[in-house]
Amino acid sequence: MRSLNSHFEGLADREGFNASVRHIKTVIGLIEDVAAKVNFADALNERLEEKSLAKEDLLPVVSMVLGSKYHYQAVASNLFTFATDLSAISAETAGWNGVDLVAVYHHPDLGAVVVNPKNPASVGRIDRLTRSELVVVWAGTFAKEGKADELSAAAAAVIDLFSGRKPKVKPSFLKGDCAYKAPKAPKASVPKAKAPKAAPAPKAGAKGKGGAKAAPPAAAAQPLAEKPAVVAERAVKPGSRMTPMYSVLVTNELFHNGNVEAWKKIIASYNVKNPDLDVLVYYDEERITNLNALFKWGKVKHGSCIQFAVCGEDIKDVAKLQRYLAQGASPQFEAFLRGPVNAVLQLF
Repeated sequence: MRSLNSHFEGLADREGFNASVRHIKTVIGLIEDVAAKVNFADALNERLEEKSLAKEDLLPVVSMVLGSKYHYQAVASNLFTFATDLSAISAETAGWNGVDLVAVYHHPDLGAVVVNPKNPASVGRIDRLTRSELVVVWAGTFAKEGKADELSAAAAAVIDLFSGRKPKVKPSFLKGDCAYKAPKAPKASVPKAKAPKAAPAPKAGAKGKGGAKAAPPAAAAQPLAEKPAVVAERAVKPGSRMTPMYSVLVTNELFHNGNVEAWKKIIASYNVKNPDLDVLVYYDEERITNLNALFKWGKVKHGSCIQFAVCGEDIKDVAKLQRYLAQGASPQFEAFLRGPVNAVLQLF
């Protein structure tokens, strides 16, 4: 790690200087947006879409613009509940014309996600709230400095909404010049993956079908540089997008070691075809980073649902992935276990 003898050492070369200038211009633009009564989260996410701001620079910019420049008040809390329906947040705060709000949810897989609690589309960037994760809510009145105690109370009320509690709404939250304004349509958007249709449950005794096309024969397997298990359990890249959660029904008597190995091979094949995408597996409201650690004999039984999501920028092949995972969770899992041990099937 380089030791900085000067605050300006990073400006010593052209690349560092130009990067700093671009960053400063972006921050100045955000400051001007807030002064023009544009919600900071909406403006910030537009910059992230345009890639004029790096995800790793997000938190310092939030602190500088909202905390140092405009003196917004912040309230932080760890969540006490698990929730997937967040519509009540925007439904409640949309009428709070006396305060401007910005929430930073520290997503367990995607990192910091900045949202405008009044904007339903912005809140929709969070697919679910997980227990014990951190939420920081900033409350202010744009360029006009408000009363610290009133702003802190508004931020705490939003924390209550995120935690599934009924907020204490003061009259000062409702009247003012901080009314919600829907953001303009983005100049360019990354296409989202279409929701796949549910795969039909495989019939008992069926051969090579079972809710998904049969896996390619072993001859189609190709050598894999790293073991499938390693590929399937990679860390999520910072700044990724995340699809909604898709459910896979376990139709085998038990989700045993054979099903586990089938899933590893399916996910490994997906990762090799789509190296910039990551498959996240969830069970019982928890992210599973090691399939072997959870899916032991008798742990996940017939009729249980395992969920997955895909992270990345250009998300694709989600429907096919769901069909293969459905077969991997069925009695027909053996179709994916053919071929050399350290080889990847060409499924996608």
